[in-house]
Amino acid sequence: MFKFRTMNVNAETVSHERYLALLIQTDSPMTKLDASGDRRIIWGGRILRALGLDEIPQLINVLRGEMSLVGPRPCTPNEFQGYEIRQRARVNAPPGLTGLWQVNGKNRTTFSEMIDMDISYTKNMSLQLDLQILLRTVPAIASQVLEARLSRMTRCPADKTMVDGPLTEQKPRNPDS
Repeated sequence: MFKFRTMNVNAETVSHERYLALLIQTDSPMTKLDASGDRRIIWGGRILRALGLDEIPQLINVLRGEMSLVGPRPCTPNEFQGYEIRQRARVNAPPGLTGLWQVNGKNRTTFSEMIDMDISYTKNMSLQLDLQILLRTVPAIASQVLEARLSRMTRCPADKTMVDGPLTEQKPRNPDS
C-alpha cells in the first residue's frame, strides 16, 4: 500500500508491536502511539496522520483494484498471524481507506469492538452502507482531530506513556508529594 512517509526512515517497529499487543491483551481503546509522543514521527507527520492525509496515496491502490474506498483497515502480516480464527474473518472484504470502525469511534473503541465492526461490515456490505460510511468519514476525522487536540492541551506531561521509544509502565503518583 502506498502512503506518505510520516516516520523516520528505518524507524524501529518493536514499540508499535508491543503497544498493539498491550491494547489487544487489555482490550483497551485503540489509541495511536502518536497520542503519547511517538518520537519516530517526522516533523509535520502528526498533522498528516491526524487528518488522514498520509493515506491519500492509497487512492492509487483503489484505482489498481488492491483496495476499496470502504472496508476494514489493512493489518500487517505480523498482526494477522496473531489473530484468533474468528478474528480472521475481518479480511473477508477488500481493505478500505475508511470503514465502519473509523466512523464509529475509532480511537475510543477496543480491539474486540474493531474486529466485531469489521466482521459486521464484511457480512453486510452494500452500496448503501458504503455511502453511509463515506458520508460519515469527514465528520469522524474532524471529531478525531478535535479530540486529539483537546487531549494534548489537557494532558499532563507526567501522564505520557512513551518516553524514549519503548513503552514504560506508568507509576501511580504519590498524592502527598
